[in-house]
This record gives sequence, structure tokens and C-alpha cells, in this order.
Amino acid sequence: MKHPFTDKIDSILEKYFSDNAEQVYKNSELLQYLNHKTKSANKGSKSRGSFGNLYAIYVLVEDYIEKDFHKQEGYSDYEGAKFSYLFKRQRELHFGSRLQNHALIIE
Repeated sequence: MKHPFTDKIDSILEKYFSDNAEQVYKNSELLQYLNHKTKSANKGSKSRGSFGNLYAIYVLVEDYIEKDFHKQEGYSDYEGAKFSYLFKRQRELHFGSRLQNHALIIE
């Protein structure tokens, strides 16, 4: 599925993965999900889907990077992020003040 944000995703992948960009996209369900969820991002507010899941993904990845797990081993020893911190952080993000906790709850 191609849309305006697909070009942005492609350019980021090409910047970091050069000739392997297409393969990285094909092997990443997360990138494919982000591409799907951003389909209506540049349209009016009435046509946008729920972006709460994108905020949840963002704060989880942000926490992962902040703890340097992308540079070291030991993620399996991580106790996990505190729900209250993640929820507060996603509400601090641009347009995040109205978000509810649904996207952060895993059952």
C-alpha cells in the first residue's frame, strides 16, 4: 500500500539501510503496521483512524532506546517500563493530551 507517508518511511530506510531498505521493510511487520496506520495521517481529522497505538509504540521504542538496549544485550533481564511513566510520556507528546490508556494495556 503506497500513500504519502510511505515515501517518508522509504526515505528513512534508504538513509540507514541503503541497498537493503526494501528487504528490511519486507521483514518488518512493525514497519508495515506503521505504514498501514499512517495511511490517513495527512487527511482531515474526521478521516483519521485511531493513532493511540502509534503513541504507545513510540513511547515503548523511546524507552528501549533510552535504556540502550539497541547497543547491548540484557533486554531479557529488563523488569519493564512503568505503566504510569509510559502513559504520562505519551500524553506529553504533541496531540497526546487526550489519549487514554487503552493502547498501553496488554491482555
